[in-house]
Amino acid sequence: MSGSIILGRAAEPDDVVPTAVFLAAPDSDYVTGQVMAIDGGMVLV
Repeated sequence: MSGSIILGRAAEPDDVVPTAVFLAAPDSDYVTGQVMAIDGGMVLV
């Protein structure tokens, strides 16, 4: 599976945590209905 990811590896928790923290913080209060792909570029392949 990781061969089809541009970064060449599967996601690790450290890859997802910053986005989760952002979404839990007041900075994201105005973000609505978005899809945030944390996939290392897999969607580009």
